[in-house]
Amino acid sequence: MKIQKAEFIKSAPDINHCPESKLPEYAFCGRSNVGKSSLINMITNHKKLAVTSSKPGRTRLINLFVIDDAWQIADLPGYGYAKVSKSERESWKKMVSQYLLKRNNLVSVFVLLDSRHAPQKSDLEFMRFLGENGIPFAMTFTKVDKLSKTAWEKNLDQYRSEMYKSWEELPPVFETSSEKGWGRDEVLKYVNENNRLFGEMS
Repeated sequence: MKIQKAEFIKSAPDINHCPESKLPEYAFCGRSNVGKSSLINMITNHKKLAVTSSKPGRTRLINLFVIDDAWQIADLPGYGYAKVSKSERESWKKMVSQYLLKRNNLVSVFVLLDSRHAPQKSDLEFMRFLGENGIPFAMTFTKVDKLSKTAWEKNLDQYRSEMYKSWEELPPVFETSSEKGWGRDEVLKYVNENNRLFGEMS
């Protein structure tokens, strides 16, 4: 899949302000500062499509983008330890939950996981929420270029071990690096396959 055009649609404070669409949509979500915006920019080959920041909690709205007038991306607020008030974190959680449960054209969620760290409780809880509600997702590891192959395989094995405690089989797994461009083709192939299935069901 070659992306020719990627455009910003809207920043919405909640699902009620998200414009309705019949295009397949993919959400990107993960802990604060996991590299969501950088990965979106790498995948779409548009360096400034999504705003990046070194400060956790930069994304506070549902940011929507349309790709080649054929599918959409939703950049969701990060969860975790952003330096914001507890009430604001709760409002973000409510916003994201409502989006995930009620967005009719949502096809799959790319759950971004920092490859440099062992499984985090917040990540495991988020994936459990998706599974319990029948929301398809893919485990998408970021910053794989930042650690050795041995360290990466160790962390991946830990994730597999944790996941198999609750899951009979694992969801799709992607290894990515925004700096190196790793994983782009695999992610876009996954999107292309799901777009085709979405079209057949529409």
